[in-house]
Amino acid sequence: MAAAIVVKIGGSTLGSHDTTLEDIVTLQKQGRAVVVVHGGGKLITDWLKKQGVASRFVQGERVTDGPTLEVVTSVLAGLVNKDIVSALNSRGGRAAGISGVDGALIEGRIAEREKGYVGAVSRVNTGIVDSLMTAGFVPVIAPIGLNTDGRAPGEPATLNFNADTIAGEVAAAIGAERLVFLTDVAGILDKSGALLPRLTSAEAQAMVTSGVASGGMIPKVRACLRALDGGGTTCIVDGREPHALVRSLAATVVGTTIEAR
Repeated sequence: MAAAIVVKIGGSTLGSHDTTLEDIVTLQKQGRAVVVVHGGGKLITDWLKKQGVASRFVQGERVTDGPTLEVVTSVLAGLVNKDIVSALNSRGGRAAGISGVDGALIEGRIAEREKGYVGAVSRVNTGIVDSLMTAGFVPVIAPIGLNTDGRAPGEPATLNFNADTIAGEVAAAIGAERLVFLTDVAGILDKSGALLPRLTSAEAQAMVTSGVASGGMIPKVRACLRALDGGGTTCIVDGREPHALVRSLAATVVGTTIEAR
């Protein structure tokens, strides 16, 4: 089986006029192996409000207590995941929704106590992803995983993982040929706000170290660097642009490409 393309999508790339899902189906019909990892932060916040639970963030990550974890799991592994899967299948694709819990795909531990039940990845077991791709499906992965390393009595069996991090870890584990982040910005920008079309891994790391890449861009850059360990290339593109995914795989330069050199 040919090396896969891992696509990270979020709420900003799934609007009513979006072409991301159409692009994924197109790639699948072309015989390309595609794996989707999704987030859903805005919807989680909306549902937490409905439950009367306040959202709190530390270093850009949602602090996840017990009630928050229940909502996160329900929204990510339920609502968001099944919406994406049904949309892909209704467009003529073949997709199957899973989370990092299924097949013990993602195993981890609590990252930092101050963030609650937020996970740090210990292992990625790719069996279920490999099986789905071999059977001709697009695996659609929700970033909920197992709490297996150092789990204390009373702690939940599952953890909330950063979706960007999961995309990078999955891409590295399966040896993806490319990791594409579809986000709501043009790519990585320099200090003056100009788009940087190409970066080496060292240059990308320097962007994080210097603080030029900040906020939500940090986990994306780090995930790209992790994915490069698997031998592929990575890019961060504006998923709001028409057919940004397909264009990112063509000769057309869109967004920021990070290469291991």
